[in-house]
Amino acid sequence: MAARTKGLILAALAAFVAIGAGPAPAPQAPAAQPAPQPARRIVSLVPALTEMLFAIGAGPQVVGVSSYDEFPAEVNKLPKVGALLDPDTERILALRPDFVVVYGSQSGQQTQFARAGIRTFVYRHGGINTVLETIRDIGAATGHQAEAARVVHDIQATLDAIRARVKGRPRPRVLLVFERQPKTLREIYVSGGRGFLHEMLETAGGQNVFADVERESVQPSTETLISRAPDIVLEVRAAGLLEEREVAQEQSVWTALSSLPAVRNKRVHFLGGDYLVVPGPRLAQATEAFARAIHRDFK
Repeated sequence: MAARTKGLILAALAAFVAIGAGPAPAPQAPAAQPAPQPARRIVSLVPALTEMLFAIGAGPQVVGVSSYDEFPAEVNKLPKVGALLDPDTERILALRPDFVVVYGSQSGQQTQFARAGIRTFVYRHGGINTVLETIRDIGAATGHQAEAARVVHDIQATLDAIRARVKGRPRPRVLLVFERQPKTLREIYVSGGRGFLHEMLETAGGQNVFADVERESVQPSTETLISRAPDIVLEVRAAGLLEEREVAQEQSVWTALSSLPAVRNKRVHFLGGDYLVVPGPRLAQATEAFARAIHRDFK
């Protein structure tokens, strides 16, 4: 007890000496940090966010894009600076950006840009709400809050309209395929029960046959596909990956699984277009395409 009392006295004495004999000053609130200026020179390594930037009117502020950016057409006039696996940091820095959009996995680039005094916007995949929140955040970072709010409103309104139009309809069991080896049923990747593709499918009035798998993607075996028995197989391909004349040939590949209800009833559908697999402002348009494939009389 004596030692504890002595410690308290010494602590009080030290405080007294530090502040002088007068009363202790009132604690000061931390100084408010000024809000960062809107980004003026932007490099985007994420195609989905490049689309968002142009959709909200920040396109003129973009000075460089990823090697995979193709939409909107204006991006083809901009310097290409690599992508997820091969970003050209020197070229990016040469563009003198004050804001760089990166993937969450690009921690090394985040560190490099922070050392150079460049702000980064870190993107990670998520569901529809993540897309809408990202549009709002990008709007705030670039000085286009009002435009971003309008884009979000329009997407939400379209999705709500789709939900209303499919309400009460039967919900067929859908296998959503986004990748496989051409001309075979090998290395199939399908939507699991998480992520924007799954949520788009459910919004469009389908029931994801892998909704119970809490992952964005699943690589099922042939046996698993047969056991899941989808009513519809919906394959989505980015533009340019499948020629029109090849569609019938690729559809015929599924006849190897003739026991699937989707194959027996000729409900294997192919949809082409990069907008189908990009979680950006065209998400509602893609959801409408899903709904038309799932419901024959959807208008």
